[in-house]
Amino acid sequence: MDEKLCGVFDWGQEPYARVLAWQRELVAARKAGLIPDVLLLGEHTPVITLGRNAQREHLLLPEAELARRGVEVHETDRGGDVTYHGPGQLVGYPILDLNGSKKDVVWYVRTLEEVLIRAAREFGLDAARRTAPAGKRQFCTGVWVGEEKLAAIGVHISRWVTSHGFALNVTTDLRHFDFIVPCGIRGKGVTSLEKQISRLRPARRGGRDSASLDPARDKRDDDSLLAGVRAAVVRQFGEVFGREMRPVAADEWEAWLGALEAPAS
Repeated sequence: MDEKLCGVFDWGQEPYARVLAWQRELVAARKAGLIPDVLLLGEHTPVITLGRNAQREHLLLPEAELARRGVEVHETDRGGDVTYHGPGQLVGYPILDLNGSKKDVVWYVRTLEEVLIRAAREFGLDAARRTAPAGKRQFCTGVWVGEEKLAAIGVHISRWVTSHGFALNVTTDLRHFDFIVPCGIRGKGVTSLEKQISRLRPARRGGRDSASLDPARDKRDDDSLLAGVRAAVVRQFGEVFGREMRPVAADEWEAWLGALEAPAS
């Protein structure tokens, strides 16, 4: 199997639990050497996920109220605290076998950040890492624009095969982050590419901060921006990780999911 090959599959918009089950199957198949590396991309229906280090007090609304508002809550085995996923946010789950490259968790996280930093800079954003407070690790995990977080990262690695990954706010409704303390960091804002781009040039008439005169056009603009960001992320992922990125056809995807039954844990 070509160790430089990385398949790319876009699932569209799916509930978190379904994509989590896919990840488990694909991780098992990757460990068995039945599939190459793969980058899963898409959006989730509204969901708050709790990582291994999550604190329940970082949920600012009761789960019953969140459910009433159409937001699911899931515990997960990724690193990190609490975060939100929803429409307009590009989520990426790389399933990579690091045995053939570099078995270093910090290196892997920093490399994911580099992918997103380069992708955001293609759109004119001054995206960067943020230095952590004195006495802690060098950087706060994720990608920032000034004091606002643009992308969150939380990964899981088993036998040096990765899962989970990143969430990049593109046209995300940022009001949903008011339901949590994002990533457990108080006093820092959350931003999106759309919001930052609007600061770089005059906001379009009917933008997200005003009453739209043409909702269909706004939807087309959102889809176009999301598609452009997706293409930039795939391009930068290939360059930074040194992979040949290849789209995965639907029939091949079905075969991958059936390649090996995922283990119970």
